[in-house]
Amino acid sequence: MAVFVACCYQIAQSSEPPLAPALYVIGDSLLDSGNNNLLPTFARANFFPYGSVFAAGATGRFTNGKTVADFVAEALGLPFPPPYLSLRGSTPLTGLNYASASCGILRETGNDLGKCLSIAEQVDMFNQTVQMELSRHYNSSELSDHLSKSIFLLAIGNNDYINNYLQPNFYNTSRTYSPTSFAKLVVDALSVQFQRLYDLGARKLVMFEIGPIGCIPLFTKKTKRTNNETCVVDYNQLAMMFNDQLDAMLKNLTTTLHDSQFILGHCHWLGYDVAINPSTYGLTDSSNPCCLTWDGASACIPETIACRDADKHYFWDGYHGTEAFYRIVATRCINGTDVCLPKNIMDLVRP
Repeated sequence: MAVFVACCYQIAQSSEPPLAPALYVIGDSLLDSGNNNLLPTFARANFFPYGSVFAAGATGRFTNGKTVADFVAEALGLPFPPPYLSLRGSTPLTGLNYASASCGILRETGNDLGKCLSIAEQVDMFNQTVQMELSRHYNSSELSDHLSKSIFLLAIGNNDYINNYLQPNFYNTSRTYSPTSFAKLVVDALSVQFQRLYDLGARKLVMFEIGPIGCIPLFTKKTKRTNNETCVVDYNQLAMMFNDQLDAMLKNLTTTLHDSQFILGHCHWLGYDVAINPSTYGLTDSSNPCCLTWDGASACIPETIACRDADKHYFWDGYHGTEAFYRIVATRCINGTDVCLPKNIMDLVRP
């Protein structure tokens, strides 16, 4: 495992000074870089063809290459944050990745697939990092400065729908809550964790919306649609209900929590536009998984050969995007004006 961590550090190092002291990553399989490898769960991606174009191979990333977090780390001049559970020995001061596939904001989400780390558990682990590790390297003032200038990148909430609300055989949430009340339940739970991160010293946080889940192959291949629609409209509307409440919550936190900047990763529209107009983004396939999946719409089958033109595909498997798609999202969040709002990441790190 130490070799894996060292490899991850080597990939993204730069001779230029970093633009932020650290990148801390919290989320689900969109950002997981290997934590689930060390958990008893079916939700793993530590086998080929995952990582087929990633320098370190199949590390546990649920794509063929880099995630959005990897692109952000590169842009900041930081090494890729290693998975928290992989650490053996000293803790890096340049960031950590706590993300865990299949989990979500609600504690029960994803439990049907095995053990995963909910956002509360991920924040617990970040708390341990601050109290037990970072506090040994910095005095109180230095630690506050380190955390206040670091970037916190979050993408979580998708599974509260995919692996919870839309799975009535395993969860009763869709029978208990209306779509609006469920969105409020999840956003309120998320707000508690943002408050905890703020209390621990986080000041610059980027939280991505739930993407257009109605466009992922898991649903488009199995759900009847009318009028030849590309995506399942009802499922996208569920995501938008969450996103609307998320936007309001982030603006409220920025207003009420002193010196905080909560940035919205406004990516739902972009994911939908890529699905509808792939050629605009240099893609040719926005509906089929690139890898061979178990039922045409789930995870990659281990050790099988994927499509040869992954850089032209939106989806890598039945759930997740390709490196090509994540590059589109990350580039616009890092430097653009229409995804990360009200500031892109380059603006966020400016003194």
